Amino acid sequence: MSPKRSGGDPQITEDDLFWFNEGTHRGLGRKLGGHPGPDGASFAVWAPSASAVAVVGDFNGWDRGRHRLTPLADSGIWSGTVRGARQGDVYKFVITAATGEQLEKADPLAACSEVPPKTGSVLWDLDYTWHDADWMEGRGRRSSLADPISIYEVHLGSWWRDPADSGRLCRYDELAPRLIEHTVRHGFTHVEFLPVMEHPFYGSWGYQVTGYFAPSARYGTPQQLMALIDALHLAGIGVILDWVPSHFATDAFSLGRFDGTQLYEHADPGRAIHPDWRSYVFNYGRHEVRSFLCSSAEHWLSTYHADALRVDGVASMLYLDYSRGPGEWTPNEHGGREDLDAVAFLRQLNTGIYADHPDVQVIAEESTAWPGVSRPAHLGGLGFGLKWDMGWMHDTLGYLARDPVHRRYHHDELTFRALYAFDEHFVLPLSHDEVVHEKGSLLAKMPGDTWQKLANLRLLYGYQFGQPGKKLLFMGAELAAWEEWNHDAGLDWGLLEDPGHAGMARWVADLNALYRERPALHRSDAEPSGFEWAENDAEAGLLSFLRRSGDRRMLIVCNFTPVPRHNVEIGVDVGGRWTERLNSDAVEYGGSGQGNLGGVRAQPVPWHGRSRLLTLSVPPLACLFLEPG
Repeated sequence: MSPKRSGGDPQITEDDLFWFNEGTHRGLGRKLGGHPGPDGASFAVWAPSASAVAVVGDFNGWDRGRHRLTPLADSGIWSGTVRGARQGDVYKFVITAATGEQLEKADPLAACSEVPPKTGSVLWDLDYTWHDADWMEGRGRRSSLADPISIYEVHLGSWWRDPADSGRLCRYDELAPRLIEHTVRHGFTHVEFLPVMEHPFYGSWGYQVTGYFAPSARYGTPQQLMALIDALHLAGIGVILDWVPSHFATDAFSLGRFDGTQLYEHADPGRAIHPDWRSYVFNYGRHEVRSFLCSSAEHWLSTYHADALRVDGVASMLYLDYSRGPGEWTPNEHGGREDLDAVAFLRQLNTGIYADHPDVQVIAEESTAWPGVSRPAHLGGLGFGLKWDMGWMHDTLGYLARDPVHRRYHHDELTFRALYAFDEHFVLPLSHDEVVHEKGSLLAKMPGDTWQKLANLRLLYGYQFGQPGKKLLFMGAELAAWEEWNHDAGLDWGLLEDPGHAGMARWVADLNALYRERPALHRSDAEPSGFEWAENDAEAGLLSFLRRSGDRRMLIVCNFTPVPRHNVEIGVDVGGRWTERLNSDAVEYGGSGQGNLGGVRAQPVPWHGRSRLLTLSVPPLACLFLEPG
């Protein structure tokens, strides 16, 4: 038996209305908004406090009185059809508020938008013939906690600019060949795009969203984005999309005061505006808002075949007092600072995503010690699959920014992570946030002369890839960029003509290759049994640890001083030869060429609780990876 129609729009059923108003609908992208058909287009929009709603566009000469929509029962949804409307037509909704005020609004569920600064919605069919069936069938085997996940974070507008055409922005599909070649050559398993959802201000990098169902038209059509993702999948590369449910843009044509009332945003002035970004905060306690956001997430996972969503600003969602001082916030019903509506929404979101897509990941950008971010919702967690380890990033960059002569007093900034490394399922991020707003590039943060800066940066990457946790590098990190990220220009690809910078790119590629190939470096990322300290000497600036998976071993040894250390003694539990698989001081990476001539033999001498002894030379500002065999 087919679902009973709602009596207004032919594609919206009574079940749709019930689920939408209940807050559990996850497929609104197929129901609301504008949808072209063979004879015209259907339109549906949520505006419960409106006294009238009309659709205007290219198809009716923008006549506000010509195509009025009809309310569907008491759902708050208005719908109707327009004969003759077709693909590519620009349109908006005219909302007449209860006060009589008329508001001209873009479609919140538009599949396509005009190129900013224009603000109209565009009727668009999302048909596309995908070629990635093999990838989709097997992607769950590429993104589990036991798999190697190394993420290349990319801002599409500034990764590559066309030098032959005045540095113009490139289309999604134009970027595909170059981006795929670069990503594959450097060994990353995934790319992560800063938000591709439509946004009016380019300088927001996509984090001030106006189109939660439309990819930015700056870079082309929806199908051109699909073609980019399709091509990445065919090349064996997963795709992560940044997604922003924490706040939204205040532009008048967008979601704010959509029907003349605080519909999507909080009615409480103390909660409606985000204090840091001066943007609107979603009302997570409103059922229809939850349906809207959950449907947006589902849209990118299903329609665009995204393999993961990275959820931005989770910490700002969880706390009522986030960036607010005394008297600027109201406690919850229990007297606490937790936003209970946001917590319930995140649990609902993640539970729904993993029920529908058990082979994807949802990743939290969460910077506090909130417990159980990456634990299942039914066990009291928030239900994410992974969480960014912001503490690791902060402590490690703070340590490495110090002159090496002072580092021995701050060794705990490196060792502290071991106390919590397995409390969550972590991603270790060196992200765009660390190379903007006058923070300088990663290379510029490093102390010393040019050689030492490059050596420190190679050491940072080696330490990152040795630690338990998935990996993330922002574009330009592999080039050892001197300048901080500029969203108005492409990366400085000319750096690769310099041996030191080319060596850095080679080091990143070799780290990724070893990380992917060796189970000891990834399979036990979420298990305490996969990590064990070896020898640590704060005075000498030495830190070493073992990674393990089953009977596989990898020893990582780091020297955080510019002084080579000889006769460094480390206990191990496997005899025979230990091969030096990677050495960041190798000449091909720009180093001085010191090391252990390819490997050393473990001596049958008990040492610090282990049965064998390795005696190593550790080059200055260097990281070594050694394994038995």
